[in-house]
Amino acid sequence: MHHQTIGRVALAAASLAATAGLLSGCSYGAKAEAAPAKQTEAVSGAKLSADTVKIGYFPNLTHGTALVGLQDGLFQKELGSTRIKSQYFNAGPAEIEALNAGSIDIGWIGPNSAINGYAKSHGTSLRIIGGSASGGVKLVVNPAKIGSLDELRGKKIATPQLGGTQDVALLNYLAGKGYKVDPASGAGDVNVLRTENKVVPEAYKSGSIDGAWVPEPTASRLVTLGAKVLLDEKSLWPGGVFVTTNIIVSQKFLAAHPDVVEAVLRGAVATNAFIKADPEKAKADANLRIKADTGNALPPAILDPAWASIDFIDDPLAATLQAGADHAVAAGLLDKPELAGIVDLTLLNKVLTAAGRPAAADAGLGVK
Repeated sequence: MHHQTIGRVALAAASLAATAGLLSGCSYGAKAEAAPAKQTEAVSGAKLSADTVKIGYFPNLTHGTALVGLQDGLFQKELGSTRIKSQYFNAGPAEIEALNAGSIDIGWIGPNSAINGYAKSHGTSLRIIGGSASGGVKLVVNPAKIGSLDELRGKKIATPQLGGTQDVALLNYLAGKGYKVDPASGAGDVNVLRTENKVVPEAYKSGSIDGAWVPEPTASRLVTLGAKVLLDEKSLWPGGVFVTTNIIVSQKFLAAHPDVVEAVLRGAVATNAFIKADPEKAKADANLRIKADTGNALPPAILDPAWASIDFIDDPLAATLQAGADHAVAAGLLDKPELAGIVDLTLLNKVLTAAGRPAAADAGLGVK
């Protein structure tokens, strides 16, 4: 039993959460690629308590706050002459390792990766300090094989990675509908096939999968191949909101440089306001950053619907973070983690209050 427990924890720790589709076409559960060259932003103005702040993110639309904020200099505006060194990642565990090693100070990341990083460090590695994205996850199917949600029995449905956020969401949904599926193998009344995002379109075209529960832009890629959106995960959550991407910080950096962390959060809030005010320009700017990072911009047929399905938020939606962890435990993919203290909204709420905005809630997961 102990051995199985360790295996489940290790498995869950290897998963990359929430997230949301890697726009380079790589799976968010893929092995970490060679670290890309770090980018340093231009600086001017007063320096804060740190000479530099190292920011990590994914070249994903669900990391649009980071993409737009970096592309348009909105973080740098708040940081003055404190330099930004940015680095992108293609896997959550790699970003957590970089945070633990001090290679980055602040990161945009999915909820399962944040939960696993916190649990593995026994609550010493990170804090979730803000929200970034909600939504952008869909069940997309071959309409010739699946005409309704009542026709899933015996079908083959892909998720990006065993134990990842979308995998947990699908298993939770199927269990709620009375389907029995072995969480480890994916075999059962519905066959859950763990398939990297970059492989999903070819698997769909070959007929080896009948559908997929995937983040954007993978869902929109499949739609361009003739697939149909059967379910938007938003419909399963109260108010249609659930965390896809959060902002984390190393506890060491937060303690040493709260002024720098606050400045980054001011930049994030300003960026999300800009995204809401001018979504078309923000979408184009996010795509420019993706092209700069990966060499490939997204075509409009994929970019437009994917962007429209994501809500950019300041609130980390702590209650849905807890719910996602509970779903993973219920599915047998994660031992119950102790999440008390994973969230620290002190600085975010300072920024929101200064902007005349209501404070975000920590859902009982805050630092005591």
